[in-house]
Amino acid sequence: MDEVFVGAMLASTLRMSTPLIFCALAGLLSERSGVVDIGLEGKMLFAAFAAGAAGAVYGSTAVALLAAMLVATTLSWLHGLACVSHRGDQVVSGVAINIIAAGMTVVLGVAWFAQGGQTPPVSSQVRITALFPGAVSALQDLPLLGAVLGDGLLSHNAMVYLALLLVPAVWWLLFCTRFGLRLRAVGENPQMVDAAGVSVKRLRYTTLTLNGMLCGMAGSYLVLAQNASFSQNMTAGRGFMALAALIFGRWRPLGAMWACLLFGFLDAAAIRLQGVKLPGIGEVPVQAIQALPYVLTVVLLAGFIGKAVAPQALGRPYIKEH
Repeated sequence: MDEVFVGAMLASTLRMSTPLIFCALAGLLSERSGVVDIGLEGKMLFAAFAAGAAGAVYGSTAVALLAAMLVATTLSWLHGLACVSHRGDQVVSGVAINIIAAGMTVVLGVAWFAQGGQTPPVSSQVRITALFPGAVSALQDLPLLGAVLGDGLLSHNAMVYLALLLVPAVWWLLFCTRFGLRLRAVGENPQMVDAAGVSVKRLRYTTLTLNGMLCGMAGSYLVLAQNASFSQNMTAGRGFMALAALIFGRWRPLGAMWACLLFGFLDAAAIRLQGVKLPGIGEVPVQAIQALPYVLTVVLLAGFIGKAVAPQALGRPYIKEH
């Protein structure tokens, strides 16, 4: 297979997988603590809008990132207020966040910018560009692996590498620290954690804060690295893909990452296969190709949600015994 094609596919896969990895890690932390997070899609969407609006108005990458993380974290706290503090239904709360985000982003976009729910494009100074801009040209003449190393691995911005580095970081946090032990315990047996003198509510709110920050990075990536502005429903189901990835990965960071890379590969393949004629089949309809990631999401959820063993206290509100 041509190394240029392999390099291009690898590059596209990593770029498409990055927001999914951020979002899957966010959901993994939340659900490991016992809080179901159906609202990943809504938080990522609202974060993308915040990044696009703040980036266009203030012209600062830092402000755009901060706004995205602040908005997503606020939604996570709202989810915690409903489910952790007041013991509401976690699925209903997550669905409500998705509905609020889908509606509010359009309403605010029309009210503030009058562009049909979109934000103005962010400037090139605000966009996050390649971390090693000269790597592709420097390695393109290298035999055999030049395109794979240059275009495939070294042509990305800092957020792509950050997402990949966060996978072992979250694994270390979960399985090698006291905080991670308590986090996993509160998702399995919150009564035991409470009996040990550790606040279940504080642990879950801490986890939801980390969840919001990661969702904020996922949403801001869509505007600051992939596209130039926010558009209506631009997340296109990525939050649900991330949810499927963490279930398929059995609530473990490495497994969730591989599932996200699979989704990213299918997204990249959908782009590359548009207009291509396959032998004996002819040109595959664009709609069929674009549906591949969503079909796989349904297959994974239908095939593995019953086999994967979720944290024992997942979705169960904790009621402190007096």
